[in-house]
Amino acid sequence: MSIQQTDVLYTAVATAENGRDGRVATDDGTLDVVVNPPKEMGGSGTGTNPEQLFAAGYSACFQGALGVVARQEKADISGSTVTAKVGIGKNADGFGLIVEISAEIPNLTPTQARALLEKAHQVCPYSKATTGNITVTLT
Repeated sequence: MSIQQTDVLYTAVATAENGRDGRVATDDGTLDVVVNPPKEMGGSGTGTNPEQLFAAGYSACFQGALGVVARQEKADISGSTVTAKVGIGKNADGFGLIVEISAEIPNLTPTQARALLEKAHQVCPYSKATTGNITVTLT
């Protein structure tokens, strides 16, 4: 379910110069990075790239969602990590993304961890935004 503008609590603002081979910065200056295509896509690979930025945001958001569901379930996820792998490749429309989300949750059994991952996937705003748009696999 989408939100309305009146429901917005925070808006991130970032501006890119020269697309995938330039610079991107937030309006508050906390993020200011050179972006370059990865070597695998013909770039220099000297800066970060949009897929890395998306992976960073998705993994952080998913970890937050995992915390929400863990508190609801009274599950101990201390020491846990979430990794997002974002792939880019050619498709019928040009290019598309694919994501793999994995988590290390040392205090839970694999079955408990999987159940929490699936619940977090239903809560995470990034997961909601990608549903029906890109393939997201939980591992």
